[in-house]
Amino acid sequence: MRTTIAIAGLGWLGIPLAQKLIMQGYLVKGSVTTVKKATMLQVKGLDAYAVQVTEKGVLGAPQGFLKNAEILIIMIPPGLRRNSGADYVSKMSHFLKEVQSSDVSKVVFISSTSVYGDAQDKVTESDLPQPENEAGRQLLKAEQLFFNAPDLQTSIVRFGGLYGGSRQPVKYLAGRKDLNGGNAPVNLIHRDHCVGIISEIIKQQCFGHVFNAVHPSHPKKKNYYAAQAEVLNLEVPLFLDDNAVYKQVDSKNLQEILGYTFKSEL
Repeated sequence: MRTTIAIAGLGWLGIPLAQKLIMQGYLVKGSVTTVKKATMLQVKGLDAYAVQVTEKGVLGAPQGFLKNAEILIIMIPPGLRRNSGADYVSKMSHFLKEVQSSDVSKVVFISSTSVYGDAQDKVTESDLPQPENEAGRQLLKAEQLFFNAPDLQTSIVRFGGLYGGSRQPVKYLAGRKDLNGGNAPVNLIHRDHCVGIISEIIKQQCFGHVFNAVHPSHPKKKNYYAAQAEVLNLEVPLFLDDNAVYKQVDSKNLQEILGYTFKSEL
């Protein structure tokens, strides 16, 4: 009997992940926030459901989405940037109740390296996160909700800055001047590696772990984005030099537990 996987969040990362898992022989279901988006994906052959996770509860068809799914991948954007005032922990608490009422027994929770503070310098999964802002604090609490749920086996994947496809961060920096953090190391990961890491966790049944998912190369921002701008024929962004401490996120568990290696350059 084929394993059914539910992906909460069929977007920039969720859709290529779904396509990869389908190719590997899994039955895949996915959620989006509106009926219109669900219908568009259904036309393309994806088993999509409209599910909206809010601070007051979960709207739509969460139990239809989760029915028969053994594994759930959660990649619901926190929406915590620009001091939005959103309560991500409350949203995830409501969603957790739905998950606990379903057939799901294993979870991959997609998080971010923002749970680590800049003052922590170099960190791995062995270091306790010390978030410096509200977004990081809420994300860490949401991680813990699922990781500590007694009836679920959860792995946390903390992605660095995402890029790939149409998402090229240097496009938003091109031509800008006096940017902060020129000496800060980049903590980035390509979408292809994101898909590869999640699919390996599922293939190897590596649940109950925390993975920092960041490319092991960490050039300085000023050097990396200058090189990227030249490749894309964009105006080189100019950074200020400073001596501040910045975090560098590395991973022990990707290699030691998952056996995952980065075979391509940053």
